[in-house]
Amino acid sequence: MKRKLRMGMVGGGQGAFIGSVHRIAALMDGKMELVAGAFSSNAKRSKASGKELFLDPKRVYASYQEMAQKEASLPPEERIDFVSIVTPNNSHFAVAKTFLEAGFNVICDKPVTFDLKEAKKLRAIVKKSGKVFALTHNYTGYPMVKEARQMVRSGKLGRILKIVAEYPQGWLIDSIEKDGQKQAAWRTDPKQAGASCCIGDIGTHAENLGRYITGLEIDSLCAEFTSFLPGRKLEDDGNILIRYKGGAKGILYASQISAGEENSLNIRVYGTKASLEWQQEFPNELIVKYPDAPRQIHRRGNDYNSKVVQGFARIPAGHPEAFLEAFANIYLEAAKAIADEVSGRKIKTHDFPSIEDGVEGMAFIETTVKSAKSKTKWTKFIRT
Repeated sequence: MKRKLRMGMVGGGQGAFIGSVHRIAALMDGKMELVAGAFSSNAKRSKASGKELFLDPKRVYASYQEMAQKEASLPPEERIDFVSIVTPNNSHFAVAKTFLEAGFNVICDKPVTFDLKEAKKLRAIVKKSGKVFALTHNYTGYPMVKEARQMVRSGKLGRILKIVAEYPQGWLIDSIEKDGQKQAAWRTDPKQAGASCCIGDIGTHAENLGRYITGLEIDSLCAEFTSFLPGRKLEDDGNILIRYKGGAKGILYASQISAGEENSLNIRVYGTKASLEWQQEFPNELIVKYPDAPRQIHRRGNDYNSKVVQGFARIPAGHPEAFLEAFANIYLEAAKAIADEVSGRKIKTHDFPSIEDGVEGMAFIETTVKSAKSKTKWTKFIRT
C-alpha cells in the first residue's frame, strides 16, 4: 500500500493499561495511524481520551455502535480500515460482530469472547465476512518463541515428550478489587471476565504458547482451581495436568497469588533429541539443552537464527527487545493481511493468532472449568 492503514479503537481510554500498549504496538513500524475511537462506554470519558490523543473530535464517538455506523458511512478514502477492541471480555463479541458486519477488519484482545458459545458464533461471522480477524496472543510475537517453534518444526528436538508451562504473577495476593483497582475489579468479576479469572486471563497465554511452539493438540486434562482470598468469586490459582494427542504429557501452572512474582511466563519443551527453555522476563534468550553436549544459548538478533525469525527483530543483537516489540509483531503481521484485504487482493497467510486460536482458547477455558468442578477430574478436551 502507498499509505498507512487507518485504525480505530474501542475501549482503551484514560487509565486503561492495555489500550496504550495496543496503540504503541500499532504505531511502532509506521504502517498504521489512529484516526478514530470510542474509548469508553461513558461519552464524556471517550471525548476526553480522544482529546488527549489529539484526534479530530468528529471521529471520537460516544459508543461503538455510533462509531461503526458513522465510519461505514464515510467515503472509502476516509473511513477506518480496521478496529482494535480492548474492552473487558464480556463485550468482545458484540463489538467484533458489529464491526465485521459493518465491513471492517478486526484486531481483538484476548480472550476472544466471554464464552465458547460466543466464540463459535464469532468464528462463523468472521468466515462469512471475509475480513481479517487477529487476536493479540502477544507472546507468540517474540523472536525467540518463533525460533523455538522453528526448531520443533525442523525436528531438532525429536519427538516431543513433555511440555511444562508456567505463568505465575503475584498482583492479586491482596483483595485490591475491593479497593476499586480497575484491572482487578473486572478480571475477578464473573459478569465481566466469564467463568475464569486466572486461567482465562493468563493460563490461556501459557496454553497458547505451548500449542504455538509444538503444534500439539490437547486430548484431555485434569484441572484444580483455587480461590485463596475469601470472597473472591473466581479462581486466582490453577494447576493443570495435560494429555496431548500422540502421547506427550504436560503440566500447566498459572497463578496470580504467587507473592513476589511479576510476570514470570516460561516454558520448557522436552523432546527425544533435545529440549528448550524460554522465559518471558529474559525474552531475548532461548536455551537449548542436549543429553550428550553442552547446552546452547541462542540470542535474538543474530544471523545464526533461522531466516524465518530474522524479520521479527528490529534492532541489532545486544539491544534488548521485549513486550512492546512482540506486541508490535502481531500488529505488523496483521497489517500485511489487512493491506491485502483493503487493496482487494487475496488475503495471504501471515504469522498472527486468528479466530481459530481464539476459539481454541475458549475451549481450553471451558474444559478446565468443567474439570475443576468435576469429581472424576480427567476431562476430554472440548474440541472446536
